[in-house]
Amino acid sequence: MEYTITATCHFGVEAVLKREITDLGLKIKSTTDGRVEFYGQARDIFRANLFLRTAERVFVNLIEFEALTFEDLYQGIFAFPWADLLEEDANFIINGRSYKSKLFSISDCQRVTERAIIDKLNLSYNKSYYEKTGKIYSFEISMLNDQATLYLNTSGPGLHKRGYRKKQGAAPIKETLASAMIQLSVWNPDRDLLDPFTGSGTIPIEAAMIAKNIPSGILRRFDCEHFSFMNEVDFKAIRDEAFANINQNRPINIKGSDYDRNMIMTARENAASLKLDDIFFFTKEVRKIEDLGEYGVIITNPPYGIRLSDETLDRTYENFNSLIETIPTWSIYMITDYVIKDVIHREINKNRKLYNGKIKTYFYTMLGPRPPREDHV
Repeated sequence: MEYTITATCHFGVEAVLKREITDLGLKIKSTTDGRVEFYGQARDIFRANLFLRTAERVFVNLIEFEALTFEDLYQGIFAFPWADLLEEDANFIINGRSYKSKLFSISDCQRVTERAIIDKLNLSYNKSYYEKTGKIYSFEISMLNDQATLYLNTSGPGLHKRGYRKKQGAAPIKETLASAMIQLSVWNPDRDLLDPFTGSGTIPIEAAMIAKNIPSGILRRFDCEHFSFMNEVDFKAIRDEAFANINQNRPINIKGSDYDRNMIMTARENAASLKLDDIFFFTKEVRKIEDLGEYGVIITNPPYGIRLSDETLDRTYENFNSLIETIPTWSIYMITDYVIKDVIHREINKNRKLYNGKIKTYFYTMLGPRPPREDHV
């Protein structure tokens, strides 16, 4: 059976997610802000959760219909064969959102959706009360321009929760956004990479996972693994093949530095969860970093204004500028909410708006020359 599947992502990285889905051999249906719809079989739902590095969650589109009234919503939800999906003790949860629709009360949409599901289940289970002690099924009722769509969350917790980050700093970048930054850069596994504000090590770890072909979801489980329409044999085969294709011996030159020794210790612990002991994490102030190669790429997430005083923030970016002035042949990528034009003296080739959670940020690109060995590629 073919399903319509929706992968969500950070605003601004839809093109990266779309490319990842296409690379899995799947056909795109549509792309909107923060969402990419595509077609796939049941096994592709699991593959999407396991392999997509920039997806925040993967949903199955269960039902779509017009709903101008709550009766329309009730009848549309009631029409679905719920006993085929939900066990008698299923722990089902209804989330909701509404935009430009007559049914604008999210709580009422959630209530009507749950009532319709229970009434339909009663035709099969004939119960007055559902304890919901069994497996979790998380749904989202979405109202958009009076069109109701009921989504089934196949991921569970957000896919940025890879499972390797045992500890983190005060304001870490999400793993999904870090991976998107890497994929938007000119970096490839043959190039040097440095993150001079590495914190808990997310950017270097995500880059090493890409280089060594380690799937983003290799350490975790997904809600879809207990769905009745999914095949456990497929899970095992796909996961076994993914493990077999990991190349731990692939050489890398990936570095992460931070002035805080405790954060470097945390980064090393996080990398060790994936046996990435060949990432070089070191303690050093950004202005004192030296002995870098002639060509390379910096991808980094410096401190934002919400974390530091204006004076400290200015000094931090001035120190960063001191570093990049010593490496004019390196390409620089940085995400920040800070206005850098007065303190960063490199030419900015591109400025892409991204959202880091609810913070509007800018992803700056400052390109260096292409290394000679790549001129003939």
